[in-house]
Amino acid sequence: MWIAILFIVLALAVASVIYLMSRIKKFYIVRRLAGDSRAKRWILSFIPILGFVIYGIFDVVNAIIVMLHYAVFWLVFDIAAAVVRRVRGEKKSNIQSETASEDETQQTDGKKIDKLQQADGENDAPHIYRLGIAVIITTTVYLIIGFFLAYHVYETDYTLHTEKNLGIEKLRVVQIADSHIGTTFDGDGFAEHMKTIEKTSPDVMVITGDFVDDSTTREDMIRSCEALGQMKTTYGIYYSCGNHDKGYYQSRDFSYDELIAELKKNGVTVLEDETVLVDDKFYIAGRKDRSFEDRMAASEMTEGLDRNKYIIMLDHQPNDYEAEAKSGADLVLSGHTHGGQLIPLGFIGEYLFRSNDRTYGKEVRGNTTFIVTSGISDWAIKFKTGTKSEFVVIDIISE
Repeated sequence: MWIAILFIVLALAVASVIYLMSRIKKFYIVRRLAGDSRAKRWILSFIPILGFVIYGIFDVVNAIIVMLHYAVFWLVFDIAAAVVRRVRGEKKSNIQSETASEDETQQTDGKKIDKLQQADGENDAPHIYRLGIAVIITTTVYLIIGFFLAYHVYETDYTLHTEKNLGIEKLRVVQIADSHIGTTFDGDGFAEHMKTIEKTSPDVMVITGDFVDDSTTREDMIRSCEALGQMKTTYGIYYSCGNHDKGYYQSRDFSYDELIAELKKNGVTVLEDETVLVDDKFYIAGRKDRSFEDRMAASEMTEGLDRNKYIIMLDHQPNDYEAEAKSGADLVLSGHTHGGQLIPLGFIGEYLFRSNDRTYGKEVRGNTTFIVTSGISDWAIKFKTGTKSEFVVIDIISE
């Protein structure tokens, strides 16, 4: 599937280059410099594309993402402009047919055609290509907002109620996921976020996978684990792994086993298909990521547990809702999706490819509540649109 997606993205990138060049050549400065030469217009229109090429040398993924956004916005604006011109043209034609003679109508039509050609930038009369300017401004602002939403971390709150006895009146659970250390922040940046989270007075903190990435350095990994060791919570910090924690390309300077050892060294409870009873009050069950072929079924995780106690299950990828609801878990916490990352990827992944049971937010199935966080950071794509970076604060109230 990933190979197919790669080819689709590359095809869209090539199509975007051609389309953007066809739009850029409409600007008066390009037509003025090129004169009557169509070849020069195309050559000059490629100069702005070189910016994407240079950017792509350092960050090919985001260069393509930015270029695709400009192409899509330009296409939308072009379609909207064509619809407006058509509607206006039909209205003007109707008025002319009722009030003008045939000669006058032809003359007016000729003027209309001239105006349309001028609006499209196909003649050489000096004018402002307003549509092009509007596209550039709109897309740039949109991407700046997406960049901010990826790099700025918000707090998202949920309040849940349970008839089970928690042993305390309220249990505050803080969830983080998808920190991908080294993407939007390094080890010191992660430590600063932990100070912010500590101010929420968590009873327990859970990490639902993708703590590190392939590009994470040993130094940043160690610093981040130390930051967790300095966190103050009532019942500790619990970790379950994600697909990126294992590493895909063996390119980083530490192994998965070294990551686990560093987490444990700093007092983090690592749960790899394991369940713990916390202070004889509630359970935390941490599943291996679904990329592990040997991971236990959800029902095995809860087998033999006291069902009168609250069960929190950690599962990085939100892909096993039916089985987890049947397992008797009260709360299932996931990440992985980054909240859909970009519009409309969440819709495509959830409803077309059915790759996730849920992309973001809260869902209740039977007696089980599922929460998917958009993550505290980002992966290769440096923008979030339609979502945001966050940590989650969940207050579970015993009734």
